[in-house]
Amino acid sequence: MATLDEKLDRARVLVVGAGGLGSPVALYLAAAGVGTIGIVDDDVVDLSNLQRQIVHQTAEIGEPKVSSAARKLAALNHHVRVVPHRTRLGAENVLDLVRAYDLVVDGVDNFPTRYLLNDACVLSGVPLVEGGILRFRGMVMVVRPGVGPCYRCVFPEPPPAGAVPTCGQAGVLGAVAGIVGTLQAAEAVKLLAGQGKSLAGRILTVDSLAGEYRTVPWGRNPRCPVCGEAPTITRVREHALECAMRDAGPGAGRLSGSGPRTGPEVDRSRRREE
Repeated sequence: MATLDEKLDRARVLVVGAGGLGSPVALYLAAAGVGTIGIVDDDVVDLSNLQRQIVHQTAEIGEPKVSSAARKLAALNHHVRVVPHRTRLGAENVLDLVRAYDLVVDGVDNFPTRYLLNDACVLSGVPLVEGGILRFRGMVMVVRPGVGPCYRCVFPEPPPAGAVPTCGQAGVLGAVAGIVGTLQAAEAVKLLAGQGKSLAGRILTVDSLAGEYRTVPWGRNPRCPVCGEAPTITRVREHALECAMRDAGPGAGRLSGSGPRTGPEVDRSRRREE
């Protein structure tokens, strides 16, 4: 039987987004000894994001995030193979990227990419560790295709354009990104090791102002458009909301753009479902 170290060394994990969530996720996965870590991001290091994107430094402003992150991971653990993917994640490449890895960690903060990634992982049978942050709150959930609910079981469709502010508009406490990203890394290691109880079927919400952590149970939705009994989504597509985000101005659709649904939104969705 393989040891924990052997399981992690053989594992291939794709981290989508090298920003506030992707930074702690990638660092802790490298420190844990995950053998291959892919990083997807098409953006560059920006001074305004460094308060939460801890894998980058001021000397690297203007450098591609994937290059900056890859260098840090290699310095932390030279046994880890880092695969930088400096590309925009879209319907044309998401399946090829997802299917090349054993597990995906979602470090994005815009809804079109979040739904695209969920659909690709469900259709490909690849586990997904979801995370999101906004202001002082965050959330973590695990999607295990065929085992528990997916993101669309909880939130079938994205919110209307402009309904949820971006991190740039509303702000986010850098430490919250560290908390949520660390929790995502822990869930990833548990899944790869086959140990513990994952967050599949539960949503963990974090409220740093109140100092509270809550888990909200959630089952599969038989009417889910992608993993339900009669799915209507059988191929990946980029949601129409992306057009509205592009119209909103430069940077609106990047990986570090819009905030997630967190604690209150989860509660409201659960009440609607019940």
